[in-house]
Amino acid sequence: MRFATYNVEWFNSLFDDVGALLDDGEWSSRWDVTRAQQIAALGDVFQAMDADAVMIIEAPDTSRHRSTVNALDSFAKRFALRASEPLIGFANDTQQEIALLYDPAKMQAVHDPQEDTVPRFDGTFRMDLDVDAAPDPVRWSKPPLEIALTTPSGPLRMIGVHAKSKAPHGARDEDEATRIAIANRRKHLAQCIWLRKRVQAHLDAGDDLIVMGDFNDGPGLDEYEKLFGRSGVEIVLGEGTATRMYDPHARMALSRRLGAMPTTARFRRKGQPYLQALLDYVMVSPGLRAKNPQWQIWHPFDHPECYENPALRDALLTASDHFPVVLDIAL
Repeated sequence: MRFATYNVEWFNSLFDDVGALLDDGEWSSRWDVTRAQQIAALGDVFQAMDADAVMIIEAPDTSRHRSTVNALDSFAKRFALRASEPLIGFANDTQQEIALLYDPAKMQAVHDPQEDTVPRFDGTFRMDLDVDAAPDPVRWSKPPLEIALTTPSGPLRMIGVHAKSKAPHGARDEDEATRIAIANRRKHLAQCIWLRKRVQAHLDAGDDLIVMGDFNDGPGLDEYEKLFGRSGVEIVLGEGTATRMYDPHARMALSRRLGAMPTTARFRRKGQPYLQALLDYVMVSPGLRAKNPQWQIWHPFDHPECYENPALRDALLTASDHFPVVLDIAL
């Protein structure tokens, strides 16, 4: 079976309020890309992946007047995708939902939020963030999507994640940027600790588990990691004697602070070279790792088959500022 995670930049802007595609020549919310161009590019990428299930990060909005399910249903029908059944968990107010598109002929999926040693992800987790011995409330702006999957080989747990950005948005000077960045890093790490506790509960129960999505983080990604000792990705993977989740790209990044590293996102910066980063991961539990899964990052310049297919290469560059991470596993 093939699973993928894909952060689609401004997916919400491609639909009207009833979930119909805005397939026209107006500008999309991506730089210098029309809505028709982005829609066509996304269709090419999703068709080429031909995944059994795709965790969509920054999926179309669910709110009073809009529906993620209606929008993704329209998209899947337009491009005749096998992964045609949409699933959403807790909606948020950022216009960037977490949703799953899956093939109902291959699996069944339900939103199945858990509450064990920590609250559900739509609740509040209390943790001391500023070392004043007083617990601070932590909330997810985009609560992770917890899914119970039924596959031909049995049950499988899946968690879709879009962790907090650490960027100091709104800073007016360098000092304020530093304060905001440190505060954001604290909240980001708290979210990852919360997530790891849920992961640990599944591992303790012997569940097969996939954790996938955009962590806005990675080993060695910014200077504040030195201040806090580790990245959020390392926390979720597991530390010390804890049972480990596994992602080969994270392992590669952890093993080399210098030299070539995989990347999953390519950001445009006005007047400057593109910035690339490893932000998107597909982590698996030990039982799934034993099945010898294969990971691929569909980077248009690093993945040979994508690079050698000009139409797919251009589609990947047009569709989003992130690239899919694909997992093939025998289930």
